Amino acid sequence: MVTEPENKQPRYRNEFDATMQMIRGKWKIMILFELAETHVSRFADLQHHIQAVSHKTLASQLKELERDELIKRHDFETAQPHVEYELTDKGTSLIPILDAICTWGDQHVDPALIERSLCDE
Repeated sequence: MVTEPENKQPRYRNEFDATMQMIRGKWKIMILFELAETHVSRFADLQHHIQAVSHKTLASQLKELERDELIKRHDFETAQPHVEYELTDKGTSLIPILDAICTWGDQHVDPALIERSLCDE
């Protein structure tokens, strides 16, 4: 049986909009940088590293990153169940771009206006 391809409606105005929507969110870039650094992280570890993020917001941002295939979630149903997150290849490919944005910010934004520098972590 042949199935017809899904008729998908465009979600983004253009490539730039698509990229920005995938990384837009108060904590998404911090999550991506943390996973790039640690390779694998549990929910509690991400929350501890980011500090100011609420449980609900972190869960929401992780779901969005997973939906956009930038991270993958591993459920471990062991005696003590836990969840770990890691970057996908697609997510990893964003890190050099985020590094370039970080470098630009270091060079063009007054450090007094920056609460926390991700480039130095």
